[in-house]
Amino acid sequence: MGKKTSAIKASDKDKAWNRHKTASRYKTSSRPVLKSILIVCEGQTEKIYFESFPVLSVMTECVDAKGRSKLALVDEVSKIINRKKGDGIKFDEVWCVFDMDFKHGQKECSDFDNAISSAQDKKYKVAYSNDAFEIWYYLHYHYTDQGNHRRFYYQKLSGKWGFNYVKNGKKEDVCYETYNRLSCDKDACQKRAISNAKKLHEKYLDNRYHSHNPVTTVYLLVEELNQYLAR
Repeated sequence: MGKKTSAIKASDKDKAWNRHKTASRYKTSSRPVLKSILIVCEGQTEKIYFESFPVLSVMTECVDAKGRSKLALVDEVSKIINRKKGDGIKFDEVWCVFDMDFKHGQKECSDFDNAISSAQDKKYKVAYSNDAFEIWYYLHYHYTDQGNHRRFYYQKLSGKWGFNYVKNGKKEDVCYETYNRLSCDKDACQKRAISNAKKLHEKYLDNRYHSHNPVTTVYLLVEELNQYLAR
């Protein structure tokens, strides 16, 4: 688990996202459960973000695969499904969430491509990003079709959010604020992010997924969860 961040600065106390409580880690619903979704993520950043959606009538279970390789993550999904079957739990929909990481070179490219193909063969859905999950956050503000390294998104988010994203952006309590931060920031817009992500995704038709940069299919999972938001 990440270290706790320092107290909110006085200059930040009036910002919109700090006027809201941290998103609950547990969801309750008085409505019948219509669907169950398993979301297996590469790390806690993604896990906490999807846990923060205020959904009703759908049971979501988000799992942190803790930095496994992409193929290992897909294999872990199968193990989770089998364990849950033993507990009498069956998922209607399964998602794998991970991103590309160019620092590992060709080995990473192969792992990324093979993991997406393997997941699709198993009928899992994939929310993949290239080069980083944070492109999804950035698309709430701006469109880009340049093949940026993740440092670009970290730098831009640092400027937007007023803290060093490289140093603090992955910390647990910061992750728990991200959904509210994007929802309450007047300059951010999820509808814009979905539109921007769709536009990027439509540019790529081949299955050399590592060459799709920039791209994020996170919008597909977001659209799915948005169907069950508490209104």
